Amino acid sequence: MPYIIITLFVAALVYLPSLRISMVMRKHSKHREDLPGTGGELAAHLIKRFELKDVSLEETDDRKDHYDPISRTVRLGKSNFNGKSLTAIAVAAHEVGHAIQFDRQEAISRLRSRYLPTAFLLKKAGILMLTATPFVAIIVRAPAAIMLFVGIGLFLQLLGAMAYLIILPEEWDASFKKAMPILTEGEYINEADFPAVQSVLKAAAYTYFAAALADLLHIGRWIMILRR
Repeated sequence: MPYIIITLFVAALVYLPSLRISMVMRKHSKHREDLPGTGGELAAHLIKRFELKDVSLEETDDRKDHYDPISRTVRLGKSNFNGKSLTAIAVAAHEVGHAIQFDRQEAISRLRSRYLPTAFLLKKAGILMLTATPFVAIIVRAPAAIMLFVGIGLFLQLLGAMAYLIILPEEWDASFKKAMPILTEGEYINEADFPAVQSVLKAAAYTYFAAALADLLHIGRWIMILRR
C-alpha cells in the first residue's frame, strides 16, 4: 500500500507539469479575429524582419513545434501554423526566437546543439538496452551480468533526462529575452493579453523540462520492476 501511494504521488509530480503545459496551450488557442495574423504568418514576418537568411518555415504535426538548427527551419504544428490565437503567435515567436539565437551565434544557442542530440542518443540507447534485456538474459544466463546490462541502460536514460534540463536556459531565453520583447515592443499583441502570452511562453520554455520528468518516471518504473 505505501508503495502505491508513493508511486501515485511521484506520478502526480511528474505529470502535473505536462498537464499544466497542455492546459495553458489549449486555454489560449481560441480563435481571435482581432489578431493581425496566424502563427505561420507572424513567423514568416519575423524571419523577414530580423533578416534571418536561409531560415525557412514549415508546417508540421501538432505539438511538434521546434526550430531545427541543422536545416535552419522553423516548424510549427498545424494548429499554430494556421491558427489565429495567442498560443499560435506566442509559440511562433518562441521558435523564431531560437532561430535568432542561432543566427546571432549566441553562446546560449550552443546548449541545444551540444546537448540535445546527445540526450536523444542516450535515451534511445537506454531504451534499446532495456528492450533487449529478455534476449540478453537468454543468451548470458548470468544474473549479475544481466543486472549490470540493465543498470547501464537505466543510467543512459538518466543522463539523457539530465541533458534536457541543461538546455532549459536556452528555452527561457527564447521565450523571455526574444519572443516576449518582440511581441510587446512590436505591438503585435494588446497589453491586456500580456499575462496570457507570458503563460504560453513559460509553458513553451518548460516543454523539455516536462519531457525530462517523464523520462525520470520511466526510469523509476523500471527500478521498481527490477526490485520485484
